Amino acid sequence: MSATRSLVPGGEVSQGGGNGQPAVRPAPVHPIDLPRIEHAVREILLAVGEDPNREGLCKTPHRVARSYAELMAGLNEDPRRHLRTVFQERYDEVVLLRDIEFHSLCEHHLLPFTGHVHLAYLPDGKVVGLSKLARMVEGFARRPQVQERLTMQIADALWEELAPLGAACVIEAVHTCMTIRGAKKPGSVMRPARRLQEKPLQPGGSPGPDRRPSHLQAVSRMPRLGFASPAPCR
Repeated sequence: MSATRSLVPGGEVSQGGGNGQPAVRPAPVHPIDLPRIEHAVREILLAVGEDPNREGLCKTPHRVARSYAELMAGLNEDPRRHLRTVFQERYDEVVLLRDIEFHSLCEHHLLPFTGHVHLAYLPDGKVVGLSKLARMVEGFARRPQVQERLTMQIADALWEELAPLGAACVIEAVHTCMTIRGAKKPGSVMRPARRLQEKPLQPGGSPGPDRRPSHLQAVSRMPRLGFASPAPCR
């Protein structure tokens, strides 16, 4: 049996490293089996009546295997790890990051859906670097996904890792499973319902005039963050 070529992207970061730093440990070992993907792609080409040995297709199985390894690299990483390097900062306004470009795969058809993530959080004493937010989005997107789950995963990660007073996420995306097949409706843009969470007040307490969770409600009503009821891909 020939040796298996595989890719194991990424790595995980855990709490409790030396000198107060997170400890880096390898990602779970679930290697991308490139030869197995190549064999499957060759079978698909044969099944549709093509000749996988002709010049234009002879390297296609290998190219597809490498592309799947890249597009699904997020399966072998913990995207939340990017939110664990924080800075203590008393900032009383909403942190809003818009137009984070992403590319993902619809898990129903393994066809791409692409678009932009808009996210916001109201800090409660700690903030995270903007590049970390983009890397977190990338980690959740690079795997078989549905847009509704991706929205919730990003918002939940903000809420649970940063412990803010509020968190919100809206994603706008175009799904090729709807634009080039099936319904064939080019130009359709999906905006799943926003995920908005507010930290409850302590009994008898108040977040103060500059730290009201209603600030996030105002952010979520911005035109670019508006949303329409989503339609599942079929």
